[in-house]
Amino acid sequence: MRKTTVNGAEFEYEADGSGEPVLLISPGPIADSFLPLFREPALRGRYRLIRYHQRKADIANAEEPVSFAQHAADAAALIDQLTDGCAHVAGHSTGAAIALQMAVDRPDAVHTLALLEPPLVNAAASAGAFFEKVGPALAAYESGDRAGAMAAFLSGACSLEWETCQQVIERTVPGGVAQAIRDADNFFGSYLPALSAWEFGAEEAAMIRQPVLSVAGTKSEQVFVDSNEVLRSWLTQLETCTVLDVAHLLHIERPEPVARGLAAFFGAHPMEKRAAVDGVSRSRP
Repeated sequence: MRKTTVNGAEFEYEADGSGEPVLLISPGPIADSFLPLFREPALRGRYRLIRYHQRKADIANAEEPVSFAQHAADAAALIDQLTDGCAHVAGHSTGAAIALQMAVDRPDAVHTLALLEPPLVNAAASAGAFFEKVGPALAAYESGDRAGAMAAFLSGACSLEWETCQQVIERTVPGGVAQAIRDADNFFGSYLPALSAWEFGAEEAAMIRQPVLSVAGTKSEQVFVDSNEVLRSWLTQLETCTVLDVAHLLHIERPEPVARGLAAFFGAHPMEKRAAVDGVSRSRP
């Protein structure tokens, strides 16, 4: 991966393929989770894919969590530096939440928005039940068991037994499990507090004018089902892509149908037909 500096921090990133740019925003636990899509011809043959490792908080030295607004500003700055200032944007889980925030804060940088199961924990009716389910993960982390905490959280969020969950991740993201465990402090100490503090509701959603795609698995936890329904009530322009027989690791477990769904969505909204967003001209010569 290459390195670049934006907003006073260094970021690792990879860009591959050709065509209109697509920024991929991974979730907190698995920084390389979009790696499988880099191998999919439906996307790689038509788009310039960009993935990156997000800013981390120094939790060991009591650094404050990185807010989703800061993550969104970082993502937009990368788009400014690596493209002509605008890209298709796709995010998974907390990465999808960051993508939503960026569409509000920097609409000029977002041409289309593809959301893979964002957790709208302050709006989804089942959010409380979900956090009860992953309660053992939080307890394990507080006790100092970082590996056990990540295993319990990923198993609960992804609706898979831990052994199966590891196999699914390692099959398409080699080293992804070890990466998640290494980043446990950042996830439990920064991402989860930032998610709880993130304020995004109908008022913010009404500011989004871009085409939006919701990508969801048929076996996902209820919190993600409820979040998808909330998005549907907020965003009249929402399109949907359903991936059969998978839960929250949908693009890791079945990257091919996810890639086809994303490619079809991006293709239906090409950048040469960019429209004005909030009075900002986004037309290409």
